Amino acid sequence: MTLRHALNEALDAHGVTPAQFSELMIRLLDHGVLCRDESKKEAELYDRYLRIPELVEDYLSVLQVRLHHEHRFASLRLFPPGAEVPGLADQDEGLGGGLRHRLGQQEVALVLVLRAEYDKALREGQIDEQGQATLPLEALTLASKNLLGRPLPDGRTEREALFRRMRQLRLIRGAGDAGLEDGEAWVTIRPDITSLVTDAVLATLIEREDDQPCT
Repeated sequence: MTLRHALNEALDAHGVTPAQFSELMIRLLDHGVLCRDESKKEAELYDRYLRIPELVEDYLSVLQVRLHHEHRFASLRLFPPGAEVPGLADQDEGLGGGLRHRLGQQEVALVLVLRAEYDKALREGQIDEQGQATLPLEALTLASKNLLGRPLPDGRTEREALFRRMRQLRLIRGAGDAGLEDGEAWVTIRPDITSLVTDAVLATLIEREDDQPCT
């Protein structure tokens, strides 16, 4: 029996067609993330995954790609070989593996800042029922200066691209291109940020801030 035939039989037993399975896997592998509350389509695909989780994960395991399922917030995120996944054992520690989305330096910097601000909101109990933290855009700029010693990009085009990438990764809501010109704009950080930056990396970042001399 071929692998395809065995897969098709297993799918048929769960009432999922090969075309539906293909659509789900292509979306996952193309985007690397799927959040049920993002859109009607992603809700449909997420619910489809819930019908065949073992088949999806077995298929991905052949590629040595791991799937992190955040049950509380109904989200799926893929990690390549060697990446650190919360709650699972890994060979390597740190940020690099979990960010194999070919992020640029400024994108990595913003992810770190988002994670630090999310942790701060979590400690202060400023998390909504969906596990999200909302803060003014100005707070992100200040946090970037404090944590990394540099502000967010000043150029409109560069800043728009940066925040657009964060939305694509399902790490934030809001901060649309128009809102970035508004000094009163707010950004909502999604809980999936914890999947990309581990507690160990966050602790190192905070220690670095604490070690900086006061001015």
